[in-house]
Amino acid sequence: MISEEECREAAELALDQLPLWVREKIGNVAVIVEDSHPRHLMGIYDPVGGVQRIVIFRDTHPNAAEVRKTVLHEIGHYFGMGEEQLQARTKMFCGCELSFGDRPNTHTCPVCLAHPGVLPVINEQAVRYALQIALALESEVAPRSIFHRKNYFYPDNPKGYQISQYDIPLARGGWLGDVRIHRVHLEEDAAKLTHVGESGRIHGSATSLVDFNRGGTPLVEIVTEPDLRDPAEAREWAQLLRTTVKQLGVSDVNMEEGSLRCDANVSVRRAGAEQLGTKTELKNMNSFRFLERGIAAELERQTALLEAGGQVEQETFHFDPRTASLTPLRSKEYAHDYRYFPEPDLVPLAPTEEMLRHAREALPELPAERRERYEAELGLPEVTARQLAFDAQLGDFFERALAVADGVEPGVLANWVAGELSAAQRHFGPDGREVDPAHLVAVARMVVEKRITHASGREVLHTLIDPGSSVGDPEEIVKARQLAAVSDASELEAIVERAIEAEPAAAEKVKAGNPKAIGPIVGAVMRETNGRADGGEVMRLIREQLGLD
Repeated sequence: MISEEECREAAELALDQLPLWVREKIGNVAVIVEDSHPRHLMGIYDPVGGVQRIVIFRDTHPNAAEVRKTVLHEIGHYFGMGEEQLQARTKMFCGCELSFGDRPNTHTCPVCLAHPGVLPVINEQAVRYALQIALALESEVAPRSIFHRKNYFYPDNPKGYQISQYDIPLARGGWLGDVRIHRVHLEEDAAKLTHVGESGRIHGSATSLVDFNRGGTPLVEIVTEPDLRDPAEAREWAQLLRTTVKQLGVSDVNMEEGSLRCDANVSVRRAGAEQLGTKTELKNMNSFRFLERGIAAELERQTALLEAGGQVEQETFHFDPRTASLTPLRSKEYAHDYRYFPEPDLVPLAPTEEMLRHAREALPELPAERRERYEAELGLPEVTARQLAFDAQLGDFFERALAVADGVEPGVLANWVAGELSAAQRHFGPDGREVDPAHLVAVARMVVEKRITHASGREVLHTLIDPGSSVGDPEEIVKARQLAAVSDASELEAIVERAIEAEPAAAEKVKAGNPKAIGPIVGAVMRETNGRADGGEVMRLIREQLGLD
């Protein structure tokens, strides 16, 4: 075997042969050396787990050829389970009203409190909403699905079991983006526990309070196949799921209020292994950022454990975003631990053809479909298409603007909606006035026709949104604020000449071959024209007067 000193030398050699941008990012390096005195080197930079591995092989090593075809380091695999709280008016199996934030324990009845002798009744509206989600995910709806009792004891579960679905769920298969869907099923939510104490969690709390208002809320659980390989990818996919479900109108998917919950099952497998490693579960991370950070932390924990020769145990963890730490909640839970058996008080769920037809007709254009259409038909870049497709409000505004575009290019409008309009709306917040799509088209047209500059167009748009403004027509704003672009060529030439005279040092640097030095001259022109000069034309005139064109 190679010595420790030779291993260190091999690591340095590996780092030297990696690209500079990779070396700058590498922090902690683990080196695996196969055979001695390696001649063949391959390095992989993994930005996810915080640990980068350099794998070194001799050309003659039996695994070398195979490894060259595959990823060389352990790959984190995980699949998320998204729970969507449906916007039904009543609970899943009783008639209690659903309302977030009401006084605790005011929306309860003998059914959701599990009094003896009561019987559950399936909420038809919840089933219809779940069917829409399943069809939007291109899942195959089962002609007959069954509710099961999932048995466990906990203070938030008065029955001692949760009504869920097990081996015959509402739907199977499907896709969202590039991720395969494993199953979609209906179940009821548990009650809400509030832990009184410094930590706010069950560990270290002096008292736990139970609010049964949430108990029995209809949930749809979406389980994916292990197709996600990167914490950032998992966050983006969860955001796509949220946007898709919100577009359906069946849930407000508010993570802060608990109507969208993301759990992640995380496992690591070694290069060349066919089976995934032992999985762990991260529960109820209440923001997309925490989801990404939690997965990254668990990948790092599992990788370090395996590299030290340990074994990953099947556990459930809580991720604390304040300390980036993982706290075990429970261990080694398997399906048989819950003693599933069919719910004897409920008949099988068999959606009618009318229910399926109604669910299909209710499907809007989904975000992924809208993005593809924007890219294919309008030629929008992927980033802009994604922003407009995944923000339903912006996308709908863009559609209305397109309808009255009257010759303004879709790409130009898309940039104004995704860029300037979006920024202005964030600036003014909910108090901002609603913009007429025709007014935004008018602003974009004036900029395209060079009647005003882009900066002036931005000012017009801000005035349209400003709740303190009384002017609501772009043309009137341009006149009132004297924003019309300087159109007299001789006037602009004279202004440029004065700016060059005012900035002689900058002019000499530009003539000497430093194009960045042109900034002070451009700034002088813009100050004199109050930003009403076209930037491109100003640059052209400066270069012309300096004898560079």
